[in-house]
Amino acid sequence: MTLVINSSWKRSVMRAIAYDQHGEAGQVLRLSEQPDPAAPTAGQVRVRVVSRPIHPGDLAGVEGLLGGPRQRFATPRIPGLEGMGVVETVGAGVRDLRPGQRVAFFPVPAAWSELVTAPTDLVVPVPEGLSDETAALMLVNPLTLLTLLRAVEDAQHGRAGPVVQTAAGSSVGRLVSAAALKHGIPLINLVRGATGAQTLRQRFSGLPTISTADADWRTQVEDVTGARGAQVVLDAVGGSLTGELAALLADGGTLITYGQLGSGSTPLESLALTPRALTVRGVSIGQWRARTPEERSEDIAFAARLATTAPELFEVAAGYDLADFAEAIDHARRPGRSGTVLLTSPAS
Repeated sequence: MTLVINSSWKRSVMRAIAYDQHGEAGQVLRLSEQPDPAAPTAGQVRVRVVSRPIHPGDLAGVEGLLGGPRQRFATPRIPGLEGMGVVETVGAGVRDLRPGQRVAFFPVPAAWSELVTAPTDLVVPVPEGLSDETAALMLVNPLTLLTLLRAVEDAQHGRAGPVVQTAAGSSVGRLVSAAALKHGIPLINLVRGATGAQTLRQRFSGLPTISTADADWRTQVEDVTGARGAQVVLDAVGGSLTGELAALLADGGTLITYGQLGSGSTPLESLALTPRALTVRGVSIGQWRARTPEERSEDIAFAARLATTAPELFEVAAGYDLADFAEAIDHARRPGRSGTVLLTSPAS
C-alpha cells in the first residue's frame, strides 16, 4: 500500500512565549510553537505582532497571587495584553481597518505571540509618524494614568492637597509627574535610590523628589506636606512599605494602591484605618473596560494625542526578540532601569 501525503497541507504555527503553571517567570516561561489563532470572523482582525511591552502586571499574572497556590493549566497560557503590529486579514464587515495598516491593541490576550485575532473595538490605528516602539506603549500606560488621576480626584473630594507617589521613576510615574505639572497637582515623588532621584529632579524640576534610601526620607516628605500631611498616596510598591506610606497621610486621607513591586507585607490592622478615618483603595487598568464605549473612545484619543505630542514620555529601555525573553525579563527587573523593555518579532 502506498501512503499518499498531500504536500499542500501544512500545519500553521507561530512562535509564542507560554507557560503551563504559575511560578517565577524566568523558570516557567518557555518559547514554543503554538497553533495560529483562529481566522477573524465578523468584526475582527488578525494582527501580526511586531512589538509588545513587558509590564509588571504581565509578570504578576505568570507568577500568580502572592502567597496563593501555584496552579497548573491543561492548556498553555500566553502572557501579554498590549502590543502593536500590522493587520494581516480582516473579517466580514470591517471597514475602518485594512491589511497592511499599523495598529496598537489592548486588552488582547496572548500578545506575547506572533499573531493575535482581536475585535476591532480593541484595535487602534497608529498615528502617522509614530514609531513602532512608541506605538507599542501607546495604550496601557496612558490609560493607567487616566485611571489614577480619576482616583485621585475622587479621593480629594474637591479639596486639592498634597499627593505622594511611589515608583516615580517608572513609566507610569513619569506620566503622573508630567500630568501634575500640567494640572498643578502638588505631587511629591518617591524613588528608591539617589541616582534615580537626581535623574527625576532634572527631568521634573518643578516637583520635589525624595529617595527612600535616605534615612530621613519620611521627615523630608513631612517637611514638604507640612503639618496636614498628604491627602493621597499613589502606591505601586506595596509590601512592607505600606505602613510607612499610610503614616504619611493626613487623617481622612486615601492610599491608592495599583501595584505590588515591593516585598514583604503589612498587616491591615496596623494601618489604624478606623481611628484615622483612612481609606485604602485598589485600582487596576483592568477596570477600564467597564467604562462606556464613548468614554473608552475619548480615553483612546487622549492616549494617541499624548503619544504623538510627547513621545519622550514613552521611553524604551531595550528591545529583545521573543527568543531572548529570559534576558528581556531580567532587564525589565533591573533596579534603576529607565524605560520599558519590549519583546519584538519580525513584521513578516
